[in-house]
Amino acid sequence: MAPNQPLTETEVERIRADFPILQQDVNGQPLAYLDSGATAQRPVQVLDAERRFLEHDNAAVHRGAHTLAALSTDAYEEARATVAQFIGAADPAEVVWTANATDALNLVAYGIANASRGRGGVDAARFRLEPGDEIVVTEAEHHANLVPWQELAALTGAVLRWVPVADDGTWTAADAEAVIGPRTRIVAFAHVSNVTGMVAPVAAVVAAARAHGALTVLDACQSAPHRPLDVEQLGVDFAAFSGHKMLGPNGIGVLWGRSELLNALPPFRTGGSMITTVTMESSEFMPAPERFEAGTQPVSQAIALAEAVRYLQAIGMERVRAHEESLARRMLVGLAAVPGIRVVGPPADVPRSGLASFDVDGVHAHDVAQYLDAQGIAVRSGHHCAQPLHRRLGLTASTRASTYVYTTEQDVDRFVQAVSEIRAYFGADA
Repeated sequence: MAPNQPLTETEVERIRADFPILQQDVNGQPLAYLDSGATAQRPVQVLDAERRFLEHDNAAVHRGAHTLAALSTDAYEEARATVAQFIGAADPAEVVWTANATDALNLVAYGIANASRGRGGVDAARFRLEPGDEIVVTEAEHHANLVPWQELAALTGAVLRWVPVADDGTWTAADAEAVIGPRTRIVAFAHVSNVTGMVAPVAAVVAAARAHGALTVLDACQSAPHRPLDVEQLGVDFAAFSGHKMLGPNGIGVLWGRSELLNALPPFRTGGSMITTVTMESSEFMPAPERFEAGTQPVSQAIALAEAVRYLQAIGMERVRAHEESLARRMLVGLAAVPGIRVVGPPADVPRSGLASFDVDGVHAHDVAQYLDAQGIAVRSGHHCAQPLHRRLGLTASTRASTYVYTTEQDVDRFVQAVSEIRAYFGADA
């Protein structure tokens, strides 16, 4: 099978067999799990990898000289190397383990805040923000890639600016280029929108930022699990994503950064494991990645995330992307035939991630989700941690269906059929 072809029905069924949670009924119906954009399910290979480590090799890493300590440290660092290779990092030391993507983005924002207060010395001077400097985001950002930059602006006197979105929630390279200017120091944006599924014009944004000497920070939460991600090729300076959205466990995320930037960025979380020398007066910090991994590390979670990466690599990320784009087209075409449905984001003929957020005329998103749940279909309802975007779209909330490697065409068809019944059920079609 060609590396860019969607998964076959037989292949998807074989994948589904690896996910115990999918082998159940919900409310008397076979489970159609369409909420992977929030949290993906885990295959037995990932569950077994973490359990195997905990049963045989568990110990504190980078501490102790006993056998289990050595085994756990080796496994921990091998996991880092596996993830680094998966995202095209030049060096495993450019991969920092965090609690999640939100934690990773805060690490960068508060590290820059510390640099702006004079921490980090000469090496950190490149990060310092002055009043009037600009931080650029988009109106479509998840709160995790908005609120930290709001706080950084408040702490430093920098100005937060944003790229506006169109009526469908999308934005263009030209929109970004119109906002990025001589005072821009940071441009932070999502690779793929968690609401619209839009794939950002990364190359154009990076070029515009570089033209003004600005850093680029990529929220890769909705891209790393669903399409090939090569951070070197993309040209960004930092990227963040979470394990639980890509078949891995909760409690672990990844911050990737260029080594020269990570080693110059002051840490904002301090304590054990990240220092070289401590006196009663001061401390000196280790190089990256250890300088950002204070305290007890998420060892078993890293092991499990590496196994999730291997699982995805065995499928092939181009095929993952093709499978989900195919499902997205099927979903969008189906929803377009249902009266009273407004889907936000790119149209069906524009490549997007395998998700769709929509509004049902006359029915609240939470009622939509509850109706679907009664049919055994799990979706997300709410503002999806993107209140400014929903406000711009004139919505208080939307319903989101999101797919993954284990999603079948039948899941999508069941979903579309159930959506077609909602307005009549609630009497909103009168």
